[in-house]
Amino acid sequence: MTAHEDVYGVPADGRWAAPGRVNLIGEHTDYNEGFVMPFALPHNAVATVSRRTDRLLRLHSADGDGGITEVSLDDLAPGRVTGWAAYPAGVAWVLLADGHELGGADIHFTSDVPVGAGLSSSAALEVVTALALSDLNGLGLTPDELARVSQRAENDFVGMPCGILDQMASAACAAGEVLFLDTRDLARRQVPFAMDEAGLRLLVVDTRVKHSHADGAYARRRAECEAGAAALGVPFLRDVPFDGLDDALARLDDPVVRRRVRHVVTEDRRVERVIGLLDAGRPRDIGPVLTEGHASLRDDFEVSCPELDLVVEASGTAGALGARMTGGGFGGSAIVLVEAASAEAVGEAVREAFAAAGYAEPRVFEAVPSAGARRLTR
Repeated sequence: MTAHEDVYGVPADGRWAAPGRVNLIGEHTDYNEGFVMPFALPHNAVATVSRRTDRLLRLHSADGDGGITEVSLDDLAPGRVTGWAAYPAGVAWVLLADGHELGGADIHFTSDVPVGAGLSSSAALEVVTALALSDLNGLGLTPDELARVSQRAENDFVGMPCGILDQMASAACAAGEVLFLDTRDLARRQVPFAMDEAGLRLLVVDTRVKHSHADGAYARRRAECEAGAAALGVPFLRDVPFDGLDDALARLDDPVVRRRVRHVVTEDRRVERVIGLLDAGRPRDIGPVLTEGHASLRDDFEVSCPELDLVVEASGTAGALGARMTGGGFGGSAIVLVEAASAEAVGEAVREAFAAAGYAEPRVFEAVPSAGARRLTR
């Protein structure tokens, strides 16, 4: 008997998967309609689903307390479902609000995407739900539509004002490639990211500092960016040209808003620099750009933490080509670009630095660009 049958007593109608992600460069630019470069991890949220003949949506997580969250599709509303189950319930709510016809469903979730590590465990949960419900109800949603539905679930049902980076990465990334995405119109292209061929490795260092945006810090950053755009008379900070940045900063009176604007405009520029280097076959040269991006996130956007800063410092001392925090910040993970031959030594140097500082041992693993959301079985 499968875990789904054990929980619900009926066989499944299919299994779907959606991955977590690492963002190579382009942090806090998505809700400013800028550029990002994520790729999918081999870690996935998996949904095993069976149809129901009534209007009930039942949700169970292998990582939960064993209970089943049960709600009628007709009673879904923000605040009605809380905790982890709000993410898949929010997806159903958005689909219904868009006029789609949905039947009830029993969904069993498993996930090996680390929670709270800045690797988009919530987006994986949303996207896999959206894809499963789309397939089971014949909706035919495209990756763009899956991502937009999932983002709205997080924004309007869960109450987290995130951009669309995480959901697009989970829905649209491809194995062996990094996604160059313009979040304004979702124009994108897949860029080969073959670290093996270049003799490189990209490590993820999970600091085990659980990031949480519940204290409103993320929302404050977004509000500060919006204030900067308003003060400069542009729709989004994407519209502030890099060549005009100094003039723009001189027009801003608030020093905090000035720092936020500087990060976003220079970060968009860093994305353009990285894509240029990858297109030119120079992946090693992106290392300093990553480290520069971390300094901007630390000093101008102020979303780093001592553990993330230590990853960057210790890995650089041990010979890494570059490193930066990835994800929303306030904890979570960093990425480290290294020569393949030094990957183990750099990882060990980071662990030793954490031990010397009295921090919990970090989790270090290789980031391998992997497939986006997909159906596993019928």
